Amino acid sequence: MEALYYVVLGSVVMLILGVLKTRYFGFVGQNPEDYKNATGEALDLRRHLNGPISCEGVIYGPTGRVTSRFVGDFEAHWEGNTGVMKELFTYSDGSVQNREWNLTLGNDGRVKATAADVVGEGEGTQSGPSLQLRYRIKLPEDAGGHVLDTVDWMYLAPNGTIINRSQFRKFGIKVAELVATMRPKSTV
Repeated sequence: MEALYYVVLGSVVMLILGVLKTRYFGFVGQNPEDYKNATGEALDLRRHLNGPISCEGVIYGPTGRVTSRFVGDFEAHWEGNTGVMKELFTYSDGSVQNREWNLTLGNDGRVKATAADVVGEGEGTQSGPSLQLRYRIKLPEDAGGHVLDTVDWMYLAPNGTIINRSQFRKFGIKVAELVATMRPKSTV
């Protein structure tokens, strides 16, 4: 009986440690304040996501294996604190996807974002060289039509490239992850 007690106790402790790790130390545990005093240039969406932009990336499935690769051609423009970013994705299977983001920046670093496949309004915060954006995205019907909770983190690299890492969750379980780069399109 005593052995069963220790097995159950050990299992509970491991479960609690796993939840704490994910909640406070994992990807979703990041906070914009973590980057507030980071060295280097601060991310300014009006400057760093402006004009023609090239994007490359991969999508990982729930097992951690790459399920899709893509390239993107974006065009972003701003009028004051209001911006529109049009995205054209071409996937490795030949499929194409369009999305148009409408972005609004607050003077306090807050970001509001909407798109046709976003349920409600995304909310985020610019802080130092980073941006965190949280929203709910509805997948196309041919992909199941599921609504996923999404956390995007964008990090400005010293050369002006933005590294984007996004996780998509359903019922709190990670079902996909995206890693992509965004940089001004070469004029050469």
